[in-house]
Amino acid sequence: MNRAILVIYRPAAGRYAAQFRSVVAAAAAAELGVATVALLPTGQPAVEAAGLPCYHADLDDRDAVRSAVTTILAVHPVERIFPLFEGDVLTAAHCRRDHGIPGLDPEEALTFRDKNVMHRRAVELGVPVARSCRPETVGAVAEFAAEVGWPVVIKPYAGWACGDTHRVDSTEDLARVWPLIADDRHDYRVEEYVRGVEYHVDSLLRDGEVVFDQLSRYTYSVLEFRAEPGGTVSRKHDLTPAERRILTASATVLRGFGMRTGVAHVEFFLRDDGELVFGEAAARAGGGSIVPAIQAGRGINLAGEWCRLELDPGHVPTTTLGPEIGTEYLCSDRYGRITAITTAEELRALDSVLDADVWKTVGDVLAVPTASNDVLGWYVCEGRDFDDVRARFKVIRDAFEVVTEPVGDA
Repeated sequence: MNRAILVIYRPAAGRYAAQFRSVVAAAAAAELGVATVALLPTGQPAVEAAGLPCYHADLDDRDAVRSAVTTILAVHPVERIFPLFEGDVLTAAHCRRDHGIPGLDPEEALTFRDKNVMHRRAVELGVPVARSCRPETVGAVAEFAAEVGWPVVIKPYAGWACGDTHRVDSTEDLARVWPLIADDRHDYRVEEYVRGVEYHVDSLLRDGEVVFDQLSRYTYSVLEFRAEPGGTVSRKHDLTPAERRILTASATVLRGFGMRTGVAHVEFFLRDDGELVFGEAAARAGGGSIVPAIQAGRGINLAGEWCRLELDPGHVPTTTLGPEIGTEYLCSDRYGRITAITTAEELRALDSVLDADVWKTVGDVLAVPTASNDVLGWYVCEGRDFDDVRARFKVIRDAFEVVTEPVGDA
C-alpha cells in the first residue's frame, strides 16, 4: 500500500472502538487499499489496533503529539488525520498544518473547540446564540444573572461532555460554585440558561455540501434531568417547519466554520416561542451512543463514512430511512462494587432493542458520575414516533438492574 491515514485513538472504556474499526475498514476497502496507522495514548495498548503500525504519545501534550506525528510521517505516507475524540480535534489540526495535510486547520478547528470563538462566529453568520459574559469577577456573574435571570450556566470554554459545567440557580448557589472555578476563571464562560427543546444534527460534508444529516431530539435537558438518564430520538418523519430551520441553520454553521469534508455534531435549542438558539458544534461524530443509533437507524457508521468521503471523492453515503430510532444511556444510582449487572445480550433480547453495550461488569466499582458521559453503557431501540420511543425507554430502563456492595466488604 502506498497510501496511509493516521487515526488518533483513545481506547478508554470502548467508547470509540466501533468508530475506530469502521475507519480502518473503510480505509482498507478493496477499492481504496489505504493503510491505517494508529497513534495511541502512552501506556494504553488497543486490541482493536492489533496488526497495525502503532505509535504512542501523551495525547494531552500537543507538542508531544506533533513530534510523534513528524516521526510517523517520516515512515508512512499519511494523507489524512482522523481524531475521534473531541479533545484531539485542535491538536490534529496543528499536525495537519505542520505537514500540509488537507482538513481542518487550527483557525477552523478553534471555531469548533473554543465556545467564545464559536458563538462569536455564529453571530457573524446570523445564527442566534445564548447571551453570555466572561466571569472576570463574581460580581460580573451576579450582574449578568440579574440581567438575564437565574439560572445561569458556568462552563469551560473548551470543555466537553458537560465536565466542570455548573447550573447556578441563585446568589447563594453562586457563592457555592465560585470557589470551584475562581482560580481558573479565564477558562470559563457564563451563559443564560435556555429553556426549550434541545436538538442535535449529525452531519457529513463533502466539499462544503451536506451529503447526510440526521436531526434528533433529546428527551431531557442535560442540566435538569434527575430521574432518567440522557436519551435522544431521531426525527426523520413529518418534520415541523422549525425543525427544518434547524437543519438549514446547521448547514450554515458548518460551512461558515470552515468545514469542507468531515463529520460534525451540532446542537440547537428551540425556545417555546419558536426562536432557534445555537448551542455548540463539534468537528467529530456524536458522542455516547449516537453513532450506533445512527448505524442502527440509517445503516451507516459516521466515522467510517467520514473516512470514505475523505479518501474517495466520488463516494456518496447510501442510507436507509426506517422507523424512528432512540438511544439512551445506561445509568445507576447504586454505587460501590458491582455484584450483578444486566448484560448487553440480555438487553438485546428485549422487544424493540436493536443494539446495546454495557461497559461495566461484576467487580467494577461505581462512583458518583462527574460528566454527562460517565455512564455504564447504552442501548438503541426503535418505535413509531418520539413519544412511542420514549415510552419504550421506560420499559427497557426498568429491565436494567445493577446490584452493588460497599467497597471493602467481603
